[in-house]
Amino acid sequence: MKNYSDKNIIESWLKNSQPWIKAIRENEIESRTLVTNNAIVDTILEKKPKTVLDIGCGEGWLARELNKSGISTLGIDGVPELIEAANKEGGGRFKLLSYEQLAKDSVNEKFDIIVCNFSLLGNKSVLNIFKAIPSMLNDNGFFIIQTRHPVVGCGDFKYEDGWRKGSWDGFSDKFTNPPPWYFRTLETWKVLFQINGCELSETLEPLNPKTNNAASIIFVSKLAAIHHQ
Repeated sequence: MKNYSDKNIIESWLKNSQPWIKAIRENEIESRTLVTNNAIVDTILEKKPKTVLDIGCGEGWLARELNKSGISTLGIDGVPELIEAANKEGGGRFKLLSYEQLAKDSVNEKFDIIVCNFSLLGNKSVLNIFKAIPSMLNDNGFFIIQTRHPVVGCGDFKYEDGWRKGSWDGFSDKFTNPPPWYFRTLETWKVLFQINGCELSETLEPLNPKTNNAASIIFVSKLAAIHHQ
């Protein structure tokens, strides 16, 4: 497998921001419109937060959705065109901020929920985000991740951590240079929460009604008791 890095992911998103904005706003991604958009919104609303931090917010659709329920959202993303598009539409506050900058205490606020919706694709950047979570979460807050299901998403590869080649299968031909992604097993995800002071309280597996396979996995975690003291 080629030596990928988190840098390759950013390079891809810089090239694909315009087709992505169109795909999200025109509902071109079937799994999102069928299952995963509602799944993440419902999971958040159930917790009745007042404030949300959306890490990797893209063009801001989730903030606009939560705004309908009176929830105040700060969205951060490292891609200028996506943040520009989010700010234009409104519905939340949006900041151009890389994951590395976020991990260096550049957001001096605490939130009821921190959410990463299909936005944890890298290796080191994800480790940095996990380390930063406890300092940005309110005591009774939740850290929620929706991502590709490790078992369903493994494909024909060995079930082990490592970089995978990206693909735009099912997307329009406007997309180029797909971002690679770092595959993690279910056990690796669980350990990441544990070593960073978070306890998993729920693991949800939203089903795609067309395939009857899990469309994603949603991890819901809280700060471990040690962080409350």
